[in-house]
Amino acid sequence: MRRTLIFFILISFVFTQSIAQNTPVTKGNYQLAARFSPTKLNKLVFSTNVDAHWLKKGDRFWYSYESPSGRKWYIVDPAKGTKQELFDNAKLASLISLQVKDPFDALHLGIENMKFIKDENTIQFEIKSSEDIEKKDSTKKPPVTTKEKKVYYFEYNLLTSVLTELKGYEKPKARPGWASISPDKKFVIYSKNYNLYWMDSANYAKALKKEDDSTIIENKLTTEGVENYSFGGDSFGETNVDKEKNKDKRKSAFVYWSPDSRLFTFIRSDARKVKDLWVLNSVADGGRPTLETYKYQMPGEAENPIRELLLFDFNAKTFKKLNTTIFKDQEISVTGKPFLQKERDDEWRPSIWMGSNERFYMTRTSRDLKRIDICMVDVKSGEPKVLIEERLNTYVETRRLGVVDEGKEFIHWSERDGWAHFYLYDANGKFKNAITSGAFHCEDIEEIDEKNRVLYFTANGKENGEDPYYLHLYRVNFDGTNLKLLNPGDFDHSVSMDDDAKYFVENFSRVNSAPKSVLFDNTGRKIMDLEACDLSRLMEAGYKFPQPFKVKADDGITDLYGVMYRPFDFDSTKKYPIIEYVYPGPQTESVSKAFSRGMDRTDRLAQFGFIVITVGNRGGHPGRSKWYHNFGYGNLRDYGLADKKAAIEQLADKYKFIDIDRVGIQGHSGGGFMSTAALLVYPDFFKVAVSSAGNHENNIYNRWWSEKHHGVREVVNDKKDTSFVYAIEKNSEPAKNLKGRLMLAHGDIDNNVHPANTIRMANALIKANKRFELVILPGQRHGYGDMTEYFFWMQADYFCKWLLGDFSQPVDVTEINREVEQSNKTRK
Repeated sequence: MRRTLIFFILISFVFTQSIAQNTPVTKGNYQLAARFSPTKLNKLVFSTNVDAHWLKKGDRFWYSYESPSGRKWYIVDPAKGTKQELFDNAKLASLISLQVKDPFDALHLGIENMKFIKDENTIQFEIKSSEDIEKKDSTKKPPVTTKEKKVYYFEYNLLTSVLTELKGYEKPKARPGWASISPDKKFVIYSKNYNLYWMDSANYAKALKKEDDSTIIENKLTTEGVENYSFGGDSFGETNVDKEKNKDKRKSAFVYWSPDSRLFTFIRSDARKVKDLWVLNSVADGGRPTLETYKYQMPGEAENPIRELLLFDFNAKTFKKLNTTIFKDQEISVTGKPFLQKERDDEWRPSIWMGSNERFYMTRTSRDLKRIDICMVDVKSGEPKVLIEERLNTYVETRRLGVVDEGKEFIHWSERDGWAHFYLYDANGKFKNAITSGAFHCEDIEEIDEKNRVLYFTANGKENGEDPYYLHLYRVNFDGTNLKLLNPGDFDHSVSMDDDAKYFVENFSRVNSAPKSVLFDNTGRKIMDLEACDLSRLMEAGYKFPQPFKVKADDGITDLYGVMYRPFDFDSTKKYPIIEYVYPGPQTESVSKAFSRGMDRTDRLAQFGFIVITVGNRGGHPGRSKWYHNFGYGNLRDYGLADKKAAIEQLADKYKFIDIDRVGIQGHSGGGFMSTAALLVYPDFFKVAVSSAGNHENNIYNRWWSEKHHGVREVVNDKKDTSFVYAIEKNSEPAKNLKGRLMLAHGDIDNNVHPANTIRMANALIKANKRFELVILPGQRHGYGDMTEYFFWMQADYFCKWLLGDFSQPVDVTEINREVEQSNKTRK
């Protein structure tokens, strides 16, 4: 009898546990998701990295860092191996309070726009007070007077601790977007009425004080510019009314100057034949809806913008068009010199071409992107000389050249052997040697030490046993010897190196580790720890790190890397629906590698009661092999779907808490297109999709992205005429396959992915007699702007309804309302 009773108890326990293991989650945890809103996260997580401001004199840098203990400012001397606070926060707060008459303390200093000046022992900064002052805007008709908070300007001597108010100080205005300042600071180039103009520094100073000063002397440099075949000043994002109203204003003209300020280049585009596209803003201010007209070329269209490379002799006030054309509908670009780290806080930084006063470098690319020429242009003759020809059967990509000793040698990045590597050439384009080689991906040049002939660069995929996407810093000799890893550790790394390539600051983390910041020298010797991100308040709120994972692609061979996000109240005895957040690339993947507080599409969505994953796919990230990156070439709609499905299947086999019968998928832009495609290509697997701002019909998306990643065929007929043929499968074609629940969303003035993509998808679904949901976000462009939070909750509602069966949501989005101060008063 006792044995029978024990057996019965055991059977009951097993049966009870079996039921528990299969208990499905059916209620959305809105309270937990609301706990991690962007507004709340800003009060839980502060600085996550050290942003180094390298000084002009010596090797020092400063940075500020904020934690739950407040913000502090530091100065670091790498040569001495010292780090110290720039000032005593409490002491400086007291000095500021005495002069501003507002109370400040050590935790609330309110310092803005700090920079080093003079001998670099003095800092200058701003403090905003509570005092109201009147400001008159004479540009309005009639003039408008408004109130704003008075700003105090101070200098603080770090050696003497003396605070000095700069009374009567007029803050230099930031360089306006229209001004291209010459390296010698004497002249400014800009566009106006479709032509180039210039003014000297004295008149530029007037323009900084008062844009419409009638005494400003402006000088016309060109005369033949017309709309859509202009010298700069292109309008984008303006309504037709605003475009007409602003046509006489100064606008930007992107130029590259020679180092001696004598010459500059400009790429002029003839877009007159490119067809127009339009968006209509139904909620525009002023009553009537507004129309925005802009040029937009779609894949396969013959009406292509024609690029011309112009070389200006500024002294002579003349220019000539260079003979650069070799491919039909080619793109051209001039290589710019990278900005110096020590110039980042300067109020102006000239754009200078890479090269010398006698030569600069340019690239020209065929429309099908299978051919790129790297050229050197001799300024005296104006003739481009081909240094390197890159050719592939898919698309060629390049990076900025590394020019050595003003062009006696140069370093070129290429994927010619299936991996991205650096190669050394002489001045005439003669190959000297490969600098790097092997089955890993080189990313960017960080610095070049010409004297010691050392290249510093970032790369990924070289270290065994690591996620191949983790980026590291390396050094290697120009001849390919002595390759050395400088920042080891199984983390994703980002670096800031000084201009002399002596030291670098590195920030590193994983999705499941807190960020840290360290200072190294150029041999990889650790000098000191700088900061460790304080996540204590985030953890106290209940946050838990996600879980990285590795699965196989649908081919059973290729490794894919992803991250799993679980609810913070996760219970392994329950069954959870799974949602896949997708972005197919091919220019990137949606899988985070470093810690980030941007949680909306992953961590926060999981809190409702979902397992959320992100995972790569063949044809995704360019940081793998060229084969991996180009896998989807010619099949831009479906190439990643099998891998996305295979990843979920493998995870469900491994983890019994994943409900393989409740699968959702969501994404924005390319992810919007991919999530809808998944629901239509695998209608019995994916059950619910939220597709946001998707380019559902890539034949009406922009030509550059679509033709590059899907491919366009160049056809030359018997008469030697060249045309381009483009064909691609669209999401609207298999609309009849829809079985699951689909929400489509789009901003109605999206001038990147035109709303027609979603409208056409909706049209196809209606014609196929399918139920779906359509959300239009009024007055929003591609990123949804101030409706981002609203859309998050609409998306969450949809998944809660159709994956959890939770239809309890009220009309009000109460989670947003709780974040907003409810008052009839206007908050100042």
